[in-house]
Amino acid sequence: MTEGEFATQPDEALLSRLALIDERPLESRAAAYRQLHDELRQQLEATDGDTARTA
Repeated sequence: MTEGEFATQPDEALLSRLALIDERPLESRAAAYRQLHDELRQQLEATDGDTARTA
């Protein structure tokens, strides 16, 4: 699978997590989305650093 193909494949775990967050009451939903955002940002930042070193 190429990098472009990987980017278009849905991540079932992420989709399931988003569905669970959507079911929460509004007050806790915002906090859950904020936590997910922080986790994804950390993963992207870690990936960006790896790519920069190998390029």
